[in-house]
Amino acid sequence: MHRRKAKHSTTFRLVCGAWIALLALQVPAKPPNVLFLAVDDMNDWIGCLETRPRAITPHIDALAARGINFTNAHTAGVYCAPSRAAIFTGQFASTTGCYRNQIYFVNHPGLQPLHLAFHRAGYATFGAGKLFHHPAGQIDLRGWSEFFMRRKSQRETGWPLDSWSEETPIPQPYPNSVYNRDGPVANAFFLEWGKVPDEQEGAMADTLRTDWAVDTLKKEHDKPFFLGLGLYSPHFPNYCPEKYFALYTRDAIELPPYKADDLDDLPENIRKQKTNRSRIHQKLEKLGAVKDAIHGYLACMSYADAMIGRVLATLAEGPHADNTIVVLWSDHGYHHGEKGDWGKHTLWERTSNVPFIWAGPGIARGKTIDATVSLVDLYPTLVELCALTPPTHQLEGSSLADSLQHPDRAKDRDVYLPFMEPGAYAIVNRDWRYIHYANNSEELYAVRTDPNEWFNLAGKPALDAVKTRLQEAAPSTFAEPGPQLNARRHLVLEGERFSWDPDRAAPARPKKKKPRK
Repeated sequence: MHRRKAKHSTTFRLVCGAWIALLALQVPAKPPNVLFLAVDDMNDWIGCLETRPRAITPHIDALAARGINFTNAHTAGVYCAPSRAAIFTGQFASTTGCYRNQIYFVNHPGLQPLHLAFHRAGYATFGAGKLFHHPAGQIDLRGWSEFFMRRKSQRETGWPLDSWSEETPIPQPYPNSVYNRDGPVANAFFLEWGKVPDEQEGAMADTLRTDWAVDTLKKEHDKPFFLGLGLYSPHFPNYCPEKYFALYTRDAIELPPYKADDLDDLPENIRKQKTNRSRIHQKLEKLGAVKDAIHGYLACMSYADAMIGRVLATLAEGPHADNTIVVLWSDHGYHHGEKGDWGKHTLWERTSNVPFIWAGPGIARGKTIDATVSLVDLYPTLVELCALTPPTHQLEGSSLADSLQHPDRAKDRDVYLPFMEPGAYAIVNRDWRYIHYANNSEELYAVRTDPNEWFNLAGKPALDAVKTRLQEAAPSTFAEPGPQLNARRHLVLEGERFSWDPDRAAPARPKKKKPRK
């Protein structure tokens, strides 16, 4: 403030009064609650984004209409574990070593996860479903007031997600999709889709998690709360109630854009890999089942949207409506035949672009931001919005708080996305996607004019300066991958809690009895 003396005391009082009023508008009377909504494998086909095909997602669209919709948001890891580790630590795989399925809180116990920052700030912390990666033992137990389990056995086995277990409805016969019917299948959920009877919706795992979140929101809380709900849908298997399939006419489903020779200009190692991977799509085409597979995916997007709608409706009707920040995100996108791929695990747009929506107190309403952002920005943004004490470790994202309050001030930036090994990454902004692999092969796409990334420009000398500039946004060093731990060998169960012992020997397997002659 300037140290000039006021000429008139009345003017001074008016200025001070206006300043105090402004502060009152900017700082809420009490810390905001946070509703943290995660969906798995949901790409950018939601209704409020300009992509095709277009899913029917009215509740997600309504959330975007009352908040900020980031249309150029990108994952922080190319599949589940590294993406979620980056979100909860605020650090990329190139720092934590979680490139694939490593467990950050075992390899780096000093990292303070996001929910623990809320817990230490006096928040009640509630979690359910797929917030972390889901195999046994991969839920960070620190700092939760309550983490919902559907049954006691989950605690005894290290809290695996078990979305499709004995008591959850599965379409019959199994396998249900034509893709898996022509050969022996043992617990193969990949490219499975099918209808669950509507009357069994209440027994589905995501429905039960949503029930718990709804009940939690209805309660009065004597503390501000952080409530994380992780939905497994639309991850495979694409099983959901019939009514969500009925939202779509199979033959009217629009296919994503394909290019027959799309793999020809890729680096040799990637071309070989994707040529092999493209056999999945070729089989679907041979079976005439591409639209059927996409139908199942779209139906599960709508099922996830319905669960989100239930939670948002409960929030709107309950005691926490006016003081709760809502953020919705998907851990990564998903290919459906584009660039010959069916799945994730790539550095292209279909894997990286994700739904990312914010709404609530202090956040602008009904605005779209196309500045490039990353899911690693979640942690620093919530630290600023909720006045949390920053963790002792460095947060590698950027706070989006100013953009949420003043979307017109959002600026584009280079966003970094690590791949599945050190030295491999993408750099993304509004204009370019630069991809660098560990063997120094490259791709470069001018995404404004080539949104499908069909034309690799990396070999053009005139664009060497562009590549050099984008390379500057990548880390100068990359952490080595952390140790791969597995539940059978390294998970130590201690009643309802568990821990990890990387040096523990695997328990002896029981000897198989020889069949009697």
